[in-house]
Amino acid sequence: MSDTATVSEAPSGDLFSKFDDIIETRETLLASGVEDPYNLVMEKVLSPTRAICNGRDTILLGTYNYMGMTFDPDVIDAGRQALCDFGTGTTGSRVLNGTYQGHKECEDALREFYAMDHAMVFSTGYQANLGIISTIAGKGDYVVLDIDSHASIYDGCAMGNAEIVPFRHNNVEAMEKRLKRIPEEAGKLVILEGVYSMLGDVAPLKEMVAIAKKHGAMVLVDEAHSMGFIGENGRGVSEDQGVIEDVDFIIGTFSKSVGTVGGFCVSNHPKFDILRLVCRPYVFTASLPPSVVATAATSIRKLMHGDNKRAHLWENSRILHKGLRDLGFEIGTDEAQSAIIAVIMPDLQQGAAMWEALLKEGLYVNLARPPATPAGMTLLRCSLCAEHSAQEVQEILAMFERAGKATGILS
Repeated sequence: MSDTATVSEAPSGDLFSKFDDIIETRETLLASGVEDPYNLVMEKVLSPTRAICNGRDTILLGTYNYMGMTFDPDVIDAGRQALCDFGTGTTGSRVLNGTYQGHKECEDALREFYAMDHAMVFSTGYQANLGIISTIAGKGDYVVLDIDSHASIYDGCAMGNAEIVPFRHNNVEAMEKRLKRIPEEAGKLVILEGVYSMLGDVAPLKEMVAIAKKHGAMVLVDEAHSMGFIGENGRGVSEDQGVIEDVDFIIGTFSKSVGTVGGFCVSNHPKFDILRLVCRPYVFTASLPPSVVATAATSIRKLMHGDNKRAHLWENSRILHKGLRDLGFEIGTDEAQSAIIAVIMPDLQQGAAMWEALLKEGLYVNLARPPATPAGMTLLRCSLCAEHSAQEVQEILAMFERAGKATGILS
């Protein structure tokens, strides 16, 4: 650097130039006058299904609060008591000074919920995927994964420096073709998701797990969007399709059905506990606050007895899916497969207009766009809650109809 250079001089290479296309897309969208769909502030949350947004009482249909546990009185009481007894935070990692009694109780609840030998709690679901995948699949190993896998899965593969082998979404034959090309003696990990978060579609785990085992691969299933809701005991798609005993690792999150924040992995692998010493996102991250693990443990134990909630959520999902299709909207799946219902929009501009029209009606949904969405689609992603009443579901359908006609998406 020259002696005369100053800190105010612009660098020769702008490290932000890689984001120029995204910046231009955002600026073009906002220039059209539409409200920023990625900067909404909820001024007050009233319940699992309602909040005050822009001064308006709004139905929440985009929060992933599938089982409505965020305002459960027992869950809140547990968090309040832990806050009083243990303080606001741990100030340390799980390995050194950040494991409290509540963390062990939360892991006990997970082991009981899944009927598995081992459970490991992380500070987020993202870190659970990042940590487990990067630790067990390293250089020279192969990770075979669905091309529509979550970003945390791809990041875990990159961090571990494993060879990534993607296959077409939910395509059993494509997955097997990839496995056949991998050297027989190589370490192989197949990663699948129970429910894919964009379209809300379910993986054919029964067929895929069987093929993975035939080729000597270990299997990891991310059940973030199915835990608590799908399966006889709410253990996810792997339970629902009868393959949970053949899955080596199940990853999940507390930020969906459990109603708080955090992530976890459960497993029956006999060497699983060594991961506590070698998994970097576990070893080098401050652990969850005592109030959070207390709310999580209480919520998980209540979800064990959530049959009525699960039945009501399924009813809500089927009614909303059919109602939207009958109105003329294009939906991401032929039938309701999960608590996620994706309404496909013609393009980003019309999707943003529809999102804003719904918000003015008093309905909040997620506007999802490329590159997060598959096949370049723009989606209005709806995530139902077990606490949505039958009347609220009918209100939602009426709001979609009015907004669809106002924006010209419905004739």
